[in-house]
Amino acid sequence: MVVTGTLAAEEQVVLGFKLAGRLSAIPVDLGSHVSKGEVLAQLSSTDAELRVIQAEAALQQSRARLGLNPQDTGTQVDPEATPLVRQARAVLDEARASRARFEALHQQQLVSRAELEGAVAAFQVADGRYQDTLDEVRTRQAILAQRASEVELARQQLSDSTLFSPFDGAVRERQSTPGEYVAAGQPVVTVVRVHPLRLRLAVPERDAAGVREGQQVRLTVEGDPLVHAGTVARLSPAIDERSRTLMLEAEVPNRDGVLRPGSFATAEIVTVADEPTVFIPATAIVTFAGIEKVIVVEDGKTVEKRVKTGQRDQHRVAIAEGIAPGEMVVAEPGNLTGGQMVTPVE
Repeated sequence: MVVTGTLAAEEQVVLGFKLAGRLSAIPVDLGSHVSKGEVLAQLSSTDAELRVIQAEAALQQSRARLGLNPQDTGTQVDPEATPLVRQARAVLDEARASRARFEALHQQQLVSRAELEGAVAAFQVADGRYQDTLDEVRTRQAILAQRASEVELARQQLSDSTLFSPFDGAVRERQSTPGEYVAAGQPVVTVVRVHPLRLRLAVPERDAAGVREGQQVRLTVEGDPLVHAGTVARLSPAIDERSRTLMLEAEVPNRDGVLRPGSFATAEIVTVADEPTVFIPATAIVTFAGIEKVIVVEDGKTVEKRVKTGQRDQHRVAIAEGIAPGEMVVAEPGNLTGGQMVTPVE
């Protein structure tokens, strides 16, 4: 089965930065081969580096307000262990003990009612301040967590000032130049994966039933005499109603980069591996009243044979029925008919 199609890149991605900035370098250009993780472009990182320093300083300030060691990395702290809460707890414990003493002395009528009420009020004030201190520490702890996230965000922005290749491939287009100010998401470099390639083919409906995943594909491209091999990898689940064809994709190895995405290809799908396909020149087909036939040579005489043709391209035709491999076919029959004596020319 012979069909035509187009080679396409396995993957293609247009890359841009997540943030705006001025391009300081683009070490790749059209056709450059790149590896996964290789640097493709770089923004000026001065602003991002300063934001990291600023965020880290704010984080250290928040840690100091909680009484934490600046070298620690955690953001969780026991409020009861902080100096502010310990101080408020000591004042509260003293006010509680003072209230208890005044209650005992009041029962012995050694202090007045007013003095007892003053001790009770002092306890309530100390308790309120203790609760306020707990809330203050929890607020500072939340601010510490916020400052830690701001540091991570600043570091991520610094990392985002460098553009990396997401896979092994080649640069198809460079859309920006060093010194240019680019907006967030603006295209900078287009990268394609050239190994393997996808060969997209449209198989006529009448031949679709014989196509399966895993079948071998042999293809040629214009200007390249080599025959390349591939494998049917994906089949569309439905027939296209307009063209009455089944779309399929074959994977074609391209380690040396000889094949290029976008190339027009003629492919032969090997549907039955042990049955050779007969191809003859397109000029050998004689059509009369809708009947296709060829002129073959047997024992020095011409013999007309009716054939059933298959897929064809500009130069050759596949024969599904009518002649066997090895038969001698007249490439340009002209006015020849059956029964004429001919002499084969090597």
